[in-house]
Amino acid sequence: MSMFKGFSNAFKIPELRKKILITLGLVAVCRLVSLVPTPGVDWHALQGAIDNIRQNAGGGMLDWFDVFTGGALGQCAIGFLSIWPYISAQIVIQLLSSVIPSLEKLKKEGESGRQRLAQITRYLTIVICIVQSWTIATVLLNPQALFGENVQIVVSSSPLGFRLMTVIGMTSAALFVMWIADQITTFGIGNGGSLIIMINITSRLPHAIAAAYERYIGGTQTKSPVELVMLLVFGFLVVMGTVLLTQGVRKVAIHATRRSISMGNTYGMQQTFMPLRVNYTGVMPIIFAQPILQVLGWIFKKMPWDPCQSFGSQLSDMGAPTHLIIYAIVIMFFCFFWVATQFNAVDISENLKKDGSYVPGIRPGMQTAEYLDAVMTRITLIGGTGLLVVALLPQILSGAFDIPWAISSFFGGTSLLIIVGVALDTLRVMESHLLVRKYDGFLRHGTLRGRGGV
Repeated sequence: MSMFKGFSNAFKIPELRKKILITLGLVAVCRLVSLVPTPGVDWHALQGAIDNIRQNAGGGMLDWFDVFTGGALGQCAIGFLSIWPYISAQIVIQLLSSVIPSLEKLKKEGESGRQRLAQITRYLTIVICIVQSWTIATVLLNPQALFGENVQIVVSSSPLGFRLMTVIGMTSAALFVMWIADQITTFGIGNGGSLIIMINITSRLPHAIAAAYERYIGGTQTKSPVELVMLLVFGFLVVMGTVLLTQGVRKVAIHATRRSISMGNTYGMQQTFMPLRVNYTGVMPIIFAQPILQVLGWIFKKMPWDPCQSFGSQLSDMGAPTHLIIYAIVIMFFCFFWVATQFNAVDISENLKKDGSYVPGIRPGMQTAEYLDAVMTRITLIGGTGLLVVALLPQILSGAFDIPWAISSFFGGTSLLIIVGVALDTLRVMESHLLVRKYDGFLRHGTLRGRGGV
């Protein structure tokens, strides 16, 4: 009841109500963009080609894209790229900032540096949009070259004209969605990019419910309703585990030695904590791993040797043991790679030393850096293992238990991690407005904590 009371209280605050309505309106516009079809594409032929690819060439990557684009793949909408080019550009700039001194310098220059990095990110977004939309147009013009001779032609217009029209349409739509994300961040609630991704994913939830109804209850029932009940209980437990993984932190004790005197009172030796997130990498390892495996699988299947083709088929089949093993290895690799590039223990130890703070029992400077690095390595192993379990669950359900991807994708993987993480962040922002104005929050005891909270 406390949760529902919190939502009702949210609409009693004019400022918060305005933010919520702005967010809902902008999200609705974003969803409309993902429904506008790309000119020149035969929709019926496209559906037949997609079904053919799923049956013969493996549709794992297509299903993955369909979930994250909110169904834009199925009708080749101009909003197919959605917010992903912008997210990709942010990831690239974030990684390059760790290895290119000029970008790292901008990162440390405060607000002016962040604005310059944001401008560079937008320019890179345009480049990514043009490359991706041109690639999509090329595939649509000749899908047989990529997926085999059985796939029918879905475009009959002029090749050059179709390419230019697709590039202009998809690039403009992606930049418009990027602008919407910025408006949500500025005038709405929470991070606009994350909210758009979450809405795209949850927009496929009615499709999953309909598929579950037909599978377990409807006229074409093929499985026992007992399996549905077991799935619901299992899904509840998975969500609980994902929340724990998302919010889990390792608190490192920090002592502050500096003293300050105010109105005759002396302050010093304060004890605080440095929160190190268990899932420091978020969903990045899964986002990196899945496309890499699908691309490698396609490359191996195109090789003239039978062993390579067989290996490529195993690599593309999300339920195959080979795919699951290599997928797990790649996820763990990217967990440690992301932490190694983004968690700078030396800078943290230097900042603690400048502030007159230290970790109890550890000498300031290099020893503190080594200690934090060792702690973060152990945390990454634990967090990476938890992330691995969540990532593999949908593929195990889909491959071993023959549960459609439309249903199994909501029982783990990137979809569930994004939904849980963004929902917690959004509720935390709303709760902060409620508590400031003396309203009850969403929990009866304590407060909500976002992904970056203590």
